[in-house]
Amino acid sequence: MAGNKVSHANNKTKRVWKPNIKKVKSMVGASVKTIKVCTSCIRSGKVVKLV
Repeated sequence: MAGNKVSHANNKTKRVWKPNIKKVKSMVGASVKTIKVCTSCIRSGKVVKLV
């Protein structure tokens, strides 16, 4: 997602919002794999971390 960073003086410069990606060990099928997942998916329970 892109947009503007707006300063106190109302100057506008381009900026980018990037997803918060983490490397997580998870079960994929019958094997353990390291995958890159956004933190909102980990919190919502879409991806289960291995302990």
